[in-house]
Amino acid sequence: MIDSTKAIVLHQIKYSDSGIVAQLYTRKFGRQSCLIRGMRNKKSGKHNVFFQPMSILELILYHKESRGMQVMKDFSVSYSPSDIYSNVKKGSVAIFLGEVLTSVLREESANEGLFDFIEDSVVYFDGFREDFANFHLAFLAGLSSYLGFEPHPKAFREKSYFDMLNGAFVTLPPGHGYYVNAEISDILAAFFSTSYEKINNIILTGSLRNEVLETFVKYYSLHLPGLKKMKSLEVLKEVFSQQENM
Repeated sequence: MIDSTKAIVLHQIKYSDSGIVAQLYTRKFGRQSCLIRGMRNKKSGKHNVFFQPMSILELILYHKESRGMQVMKDFSVSYSPSDIYSNVKKGSVAIFLGEVLTSVLREESANEGLFDFIEDSVVYFDGFREDFANFHLAFLAGLSSYLGFEPHPKAFREKSYFDMLNGAFVTLPPGHGYYVNAEISDILAAFFSTSYEKINNIILTGSLRNEVLETFVKYYSLHLPGLKKMKSLEVLKEVFSQQENM
């Protein structure tokens, strides 16, 4: 049947000579693959920019639950993240986030709270005119709560260690070995407890930021078995590696 929904573009691949298959996260149907014919021909190719990672669209679909790939009838732009498109560093973050979401969003069922979190995050990031080098870390911290493994808040001031296996801040290193040192643990605790508006209060060097990013990826991998290796991870680390702050 023909149905409509808002959708966030996660990723796209070529399909045939002129089409694409877009990986989408929709508000009404959850994660969906969608065939879009003619998107790479001369007439419609100009619209391909709207199917870049983190674009927010209104779609009309020939939707059928039993079908693995939906077919798009028409679309309009709900929000075009123009600053993400024009800023190379923001674009690198968007590609990384799209890759993460493509890997972790596996359910074909609606989760409006999660959709709204991602949508609000995209709009905020696109409009963020200050330093944004910490944004992807704050996003991963926030996303973990919707995926079911946000850790318990750090409840004490003394030196602690982040137990990645159990999602908890503990006073002694756990015996299983899946933990991080006190410095990284304090930084993680700050990200898990802050808002986007305050992420610039977390001051990091480029190398320390990348170490925190590696820790987030490992934490996700522990709680999401089968998580694919992020091809864009090294690019993103390189983008921020030379900076104390952006």
